[in-house]
Amino acid sequence: MFGIHNFGLFLAAGILLNLTPGPDTAYILGRSIAQGRAAGIASAFGIATGSIFHTCAAALGLSAILATSAWAFSAIKLIGGAYLIFLGIKMLLQRQHRLNLPSNFRRSTAYAAFRQGILTNVLNPKVALFFLAFLPQFIDPGSSAKVPAFLTLGLTFVTTGTIWCLILAWFASALGERLRGNPTIAELLNRAVGSLFVFLGARLATTR
Repeated sequence: MFGIHNFGLFLAAGILLNLTPGPDTAYILGRSIAQGRAAGIASAFGIATGSIFHTCAAALGLSAILATSAWAFSAIKLIGGAYLIFLGIKMLLQRQHRLNLPSNFRRSTAYAAFRQGILTNVLNPKVALFFLAFLPQFIDPGSSAKVPAFLTLGLTFVTTGTIWCLILAWFASALGERLRGNPTIAELLNRAVGSLFVFLGARLATTR
């Protein structure tokens, strides 16, 4: 695929990351349980819209950097690899607690759920940093199509994430109770993703 390497690994890693409980998961489950399936689905699409914003912003930012510096992309990949190792070690050492699901929302309309879903995602600086660190690891430094490759990877990640978020919204009650009542599930996912991050960062450091 143009400008992309190890797409299968990226897809598997992306799906595993989508399954890991986090603020987006808590928001969707909270809306779904408190206000119903329609609000949960609207929340999922709001989160997806925010992720598309991050994908486009990161791709445009990288293209601007690459236009002025030939070695900038390699530097970004190295910094991103170090960041992934840091995140991985942190997740391996972290003890996962129960998800804190929000239950009180100012407005209960589907549009409000969609709008707040966008803001929840767009205003999270950790999401922007993650996109800049994770996606470049799967782009060929010698490719002349880095920006299209970046957009392809980003939209693939958004698509798999949206599918998972819609599943969460549809089966919110049962899944919400399980995630809240059994933190072992979240802890196992955290350890799996942490190991994956360390692997990706170490793989980058040892690749010539």
